[in-house]
Amino acid sequence: MPSYIFVGPAGGGEPLRVGLFAGIHGDEPEGTFALVQFLHLLDSQPELATGYCLFIYPVCNPTGFEADTRHTRTGKDLNREFWRRSRQPEVRFLEAELKRHAFHGLIALHTDNTSHGFYGYAHGATLTENLIVPALTAAEEFLPRNRAAVIDGFPARDGVIRDGFGGILSAPPGVRPRPFEIILETPKAAPEALKQAAFVAALQSILENYRQLIAYAPNI
Repeated sequence: MPSYIFVGPAGGGEPLRVGLFAGIHGDEPEGTFALVQFLHLLDSQPELATGYCLFIYPVCNPTGFEADTRHTRTGKDLNREFWRRSRQPEVRFLEAELKRHAFHGLIALHTDNTSHGFYGYAHGATLTENLIVPALTAAEEFLPRNRAAVIDGFPARDGVIRDGFGGILSAPPGVRPRPFEIILETPKAAPEALKQAAFVAALQSILENYRQLIAYAPNI
């Protein structure tokens, strides 16, 4: 499984560790391509990652990605396997990474073939809501937001879902403090360039806003 680490310029304290994940469903390459594009952007403008150590996993389901299938070659939906004593090697590897790095935040990129617009799931720390709303606003420069009252079977408001499926990629159970956990979803039918641009804009927004929130926290 390919993985990369991008260390931004020093920000005056311990680097903020954020994990970026895509391709956990093999037929959702949009997130994979967006992370590659994001890496190129960081390479040319490293100041965007000031104060961060980013751990990037662009293809979390290699066999599914090769076959263009949601599931792995063994027929498993990896995003229902986390923290359930899974025997899937991809899940075991990622669980080990999640434990080892004790991330301050997790961002997963997905594609929804039933949605007409961009939206997201907000899980974990209360900071999450303060991050996902600006991220969706940034993505709206490229794609419309899904503002339906029900998205993917869950109640939603202004493109944000606060419930979700079990077994998804997430921080280890019981870990404290809980990292922010965001899932971003792009509509499958949108033009490829716009999907990637919306993801990249949302990622930039999250990094910028989280850095500011952490900087302000001691004064709150």
